[in-house]
Amino acid sequence: MADKVRFATVVRPGALTTFQDSGRPGLAHLGVPRSGALDIKSYCLANRLVGNTSGSTVLETTFDGVSLRFASPALIAVTGALADVKVNDQAVGWSMPVYVGQGARLDVDAAKVGLRSYVAVAGGFQVAPVLGSCSRDLLSGLGPPPLVADELIEIGPSSTIAPSVDFAPYLSLGNSPVLTVHPGPRRNWLTEQAEHDLFSQHYQVLPESNRIALRLKGHPIERRYHEELASEAVVWGAMELLPTGEVVVFLADHPTTGGYPVVGVIDESLASLCAQLRSGDEVRFARTRSWGTSNGSDFKTLPL
Repeated sequence: MADKVRFATVVRPGALTTFQDSGRPGLAHLGVPRSGALDIKSYCLANRLVGNTSGSTVLETTFDGVSLRFASPALIAVTGALADVKVNDQAVGWSMPVYVGQGARLDVDAAKVGLRSYVAVAGGFQVAPVLGSCSRDLLSGLGPPPLVADELIEIGPSSTIAPSVDFAPYLSLGNSPVLTVHPGPRRNWLTEQAEHDLFSQHYQVLPESNRIALRLKGHPIERRYHEELASEAVVWGAMELLPTGEVVVFLADHPTTGGYPVVGVIDESLASLCAQLRSGDEVRFARTRSWGTSNGSDFKTLPL
């Protein structure tokens, strides 16, 4: 006899709650970004806490959380941004497995620290994949749409694998976190003064930031050249220098090509930190060892 279909109802969808998994790697040559969970560490932890396989689909919330009512008993976990978690208005554990009874309501409140929370359920959320992934890509519109009120979400059969983690500590973002930067292919577009300015100031995360990119406000960075570039391939963490002197850092839903000079690339180990930066937060940049001390003269053989 087949297992009974399990599902949850969306009571409150939140400002932007999307389905996310490990994304669509390997399709950039077709113009398809990787997408996937922005905070990959919190995504993987949430799935481990409920015994899911590593690629299971979760919900990624943005700032104000989400509320679901479960038609069947379920094991859930909430990770990522620090937030109050409640079942039927009773406080329960954050970043640990929580049993939700039949008909119970799960509330993930607004983030206290960080920006994005991850909600996993044993068995994973079941939605139709697009190009091999259930992730929503904001830039292209690929994948299932963001949650809406009263939507029914199917839940897959629970795994027989016991959770390998029963709780996890929270890593604070700290004040003005530092993002380490590798030299980009257009590092030579930075003047000596611009390179000094890039690494000597604090930047503020702007409200226009989203899953596509972080937009940062600081003292404008000077460009050595002012010619236009043909579109070039870009990767996660690429730091584009706009004609206005603003800096943009691409995240998971970034385009596959861009037309502004990429002067640096954020170290990939900082993906989870970047995912949790919210409007008004401050960040600083630091050179990696590969950057060296020159102002880019070793890159001047690159064409404009």
